[in-house]
Amino acid sequence: MISKFRPYLQAHRWPVLLALGQVFLAAGLELLKPWPLQIVIDYVLGHKPLPAGTLGALLSLPTGWLLLFTCAGIVGVNLAAGAMTFWHNVTTIRVGQRMVNALRGDLYAHLQRLSLAYHGRQRVGDLMYRVTADSFAVQTMVMNGVLPILSATILLVGMLIVLFPLDPLLTVLALSIVPVLFALIAGVNHKIGRVATEVRDADSRVYSLVQWGMAAIKVVQAFTKEEEEHRRFMGASRDSLDATLRLYGWQTLYSGLVGLVVAAGTAIVVYAGARAVLSGRLTLGELLVFVAYLAQLYAPINQITQSWGLIAGARVGAVRVFEVLDTEPDLKSGTRQFPPAGARGDIAWRGVSFGYRPQVSVLRNIDLRIAAGEKVAIVGPTGAGKSTLLGLVPRFFDPSQGAVLIDGVDVRDYALPALRRQISMVLQPPLIFPLSVADNIAYGRPGAGHAAIEQAARLARIHDVIAALPQGYDTPLGEGGAALSEGEKQRVTIARALLRDAPILILDEPTSALDVATEALVIAAIETLTAGRTTLIIAHRLSTVRRCDRIVVLRDGTIVEQGTFADLSRRGGLFAEFYRSQFAADATAGELPVPA
Repeated sequence: MISKFRPYLQAHRWPVLLALGQVFLAAGLELLKPWPLQIVIDYVLGHKPLPAGTLGALLSLPTGWLLLFTCAGIVGVNLAAGAMTFWHNVTTIRVGQRMVNALRGDLYAHLQRLSLAYHGRQRVGDLMYRVTADSFAVQTMVMNGVLPILSATILLVGMLIVLFPLDPLLTVLALSIVPVLFALIAGVNHKIGRVATEVRDADSRVYSLVQWGMAAIKVVQAFTKEEEEHRRFMGASRDSLDATLRLYGWQTLYSGLVGLVVAAGTAIVVYAGARAVLSGRLTLGELLVFVAYLAQLYAPINQITQSWGLIAGARVGAVRVFEVLDTEPDLKSGTRQFPPAGARGDIAWRGVSFGYRPQVSVLRNIDLRIAAGEKVAIVGPTGAGKSTLLGLVPRFFDPSQGAVLIDGVDVRDYALPALRRQISMVLQPPLIFPLSVADNIAYGRPGAGHAAIEQAARLARIHDVIAALPQGYDTPLGEGGAALSEGEKQRVTIARALLRDAPILILDEPTSALDVATEALVIAAIETLTAGRTTLIIAHRLSTVRRCDRIVVLRDGTIVEQGTFADLSRRGGLFAEFYRSQFAADATAGELPVPA
């Protein structure tokens, strides 16, 4: 799994190398810490004979001065070690956060490239948890796992180099607990990993419930389901917290067992060391230095075992992240580009079939051609496949059979960004971003000037509403455009499509949220926009149907009729039935929706 993070390490190799250098310096300072204590015990208090050479000359100071300098040395070494630890922590945290940010960016960008069919199979809250929480796995595994293990290993080797010459027997006794510690790693970490998986899955379910509950708050309140949703949330929250408690329990048990084994090793060494002092084989100062080093010897061993525990937990998050990153996009982008003038707008469906799930077809053997500049209404009962038919044009998904062509070329041959730049869309429900009004209108055309944005708003008959807002076009819109009515939101999205000025228009219920008076104004703007452009409209109002060059009627995923309004009204088929049952009685009094 660590190999998966190699690109993120390579991108930050110099800070990582700096962190490695800090590891060696910190290990050296840790090795110096016990020595001043031995000088005080053996040479200041015990009056041990001075060694020959430079060290003996340094230790030949008067007792008072030697004690003073030794105590200053204790402070100096610990101060330097603390400063090095602080510098090292700042370095590793900064690098870890940058790697988390890079991994999040890659994960989010990859999710943006996956098809709507993929997203339809996933829980939004679970994907949110993977992006926001599971992505910390790169920091935990590399900077809080691998690097501390490397640091502890370097310090452990240094400790052994110092301790073996002091007393080989005590060193071997001190190391006798290592096999027991690694047996604990093997026995407990597997359990910790399994429980950590349960925690992340339970947490992602909480995310999903919160996301769904906030998105559906209007429906929840309308059906007075607040108590039921609260119980559902509390159940998921309890499951999450119970799993977290089990994880903490196992981690605490693991730490306690490690502490117990380390205490047993310390007791063995203290017993053997005390016997050595009593027999005259060791001085008291040497034993104290050894015991001081022993605490430091067990610290890196303990660090290694604890880091393995962190890696075991973080590995679960890494698996969940790379499960998404390793998902191959099911919509492969082509390479073909449109000419500089853009698409002509000739669209054809040839033998197209499609289903969101195997064995369940939404569209069946669709053959349809729309000439460049033609305005076509798509009507039919709910579930007939109208939105799916139009969703194949910008490649939100690809047909299971057959092909969709633009200007005689399979849309799969075009580069996806180039294809989608040729299409403007007004969807239902209207989608408003938590940005300013101007940014919402210019969302499909970054860099558009204020004059162009205002002109699009005027055509969509929304300018006066925007001008009345506190900051005009710079007014921030809340989540989902809460400051606007449904009709105003719809007109903002129509202004967005007007500004994009693409040769192909897809309008999904473009006037469904508008009253009759406002609808007439917006339709006049759309009439101007659609001139000379290929327009596909999922029609829900008679006024829209009448203005189209052709009407295509879908039922159960197949085309049952197509023709002009007059032809279909006289033919006596499904459309004529719609007209007689839904429109005719009110055709003069007002507009009624066409059945969806």
